[in-house]
Amino acid sequence: MAAPPSFRLHQLAERFGLQLVGDGEHWINGVGTLSHATSQQVSFLANPRYRSELAAGGAGAVVLAQADAAGAKGNLLISRNPYADFARIGQCFEHRTASAPGIHPSAVVMAGAEVDASASIGPLCVIDASARIEAGAEIGPGCLIGANCVVGAQSRLVARVTLVERVRLGHRVLIHPGAVLGADGFGLAMDNGHWLKVPQLGGVVVGDDCEIGANTTIDRGAIEDTVLEEDVRLDNQIQIGHNVFIGAHTAIAGCAAIAGSARIGRNCLIGGAAGIIGHIDIADRVVIGAMSLVTHSLREPGEYCSGTPIQEKREWRKNAARFRRLDELARRIIHLGTPGNDQ
Repeated sequence: MAAPPSFRLHQLAERFGLQLVGDGEHWINGVGTLSHATSQQVSFLANPRYRSELAAGGAGAVVLAQADAAGAKGNLLISRNPYADFARIGQCFEHRTASAPGIHPSAVVMAGAEVDASASIGPLCVIDASARIEAGAEIGPGCLIGANCVVGAQSRLVARVTLVERVRLGHRVLIHPGAVLGADGFGLAMDNGHWLKVPQLGGVVVGDDCEIGANTTIDRGAIEDTVLEEDVRLDNQIQIGHNVFIGAHTAIAGCAAIAGSARIGRNCLIGGAAGIIGHIDIADRVVIGAMSLVTHSLREPGEYCSGTPIQEKREWRKNAARFRRLDELARRIIHLGTPGNDQ
């Protein structure tokens, strides 16, 4: 087994353009939190709430902003964006053995499928005859690549990923276990008291450098495609309905649900368990708080939230009872405010 990588602090500072304060010859072999990092690990300070841990911690170096460096002791790496630079440093210590090119003997690759010689097809995979796997792609164990699907160059499907039909992945897309892309959208029409299934004839298009979390599902479009532009980041267990459009660099946290034909702008942040109804538009640079329900279009950038924060149970029960009378109370207030209604 190869020894873990180690770097001197001055090497990390030079590599990532950071200002070094302290001993540049100090060796670093990993990363850690402020409260638990060892003398051979780098930590970071990006949230003022944790500043009290700075003095008490034993990190070999801390990545932090210039404003937080005053009075700090030990080795420091001054950064304009501490969290981002800490992430870059952390990547130096991340090790993953790339899969060897080739097709595992247990995989089923149907005649007609295009598989680049540099791609890796893992055990128990099934590749449809009309699928294409491009250069350097890694298809992990148990994946299914269905009809008319394309896995772009250097993309990686970790394990048990299903591309059902007409899914086109860009370059360097990362998809975590259990994700399903290209299943039928939820298209139904009522006719004489019975549901009629609407054919889902579109596909799913995923741009370059996207990441899709475990057990997330993205439905294919009814007529046109469901689209994720480049560098979209989806957490685990997210539902993306048919014909949804998500703009570049948008990130969505776990358990969010976006109904069909909603359009999400670029550089948006959507919190966990948020719900967005169908056929509405979200502008660029919108932040939606966790567990919010978006029922209408948001035309301007900004931060939006809904929902009731948690309360002690007895207080919540009282407020819930009052909420049922809210309409009645509002009408009484309006009535009292009408001229001539003094009682």
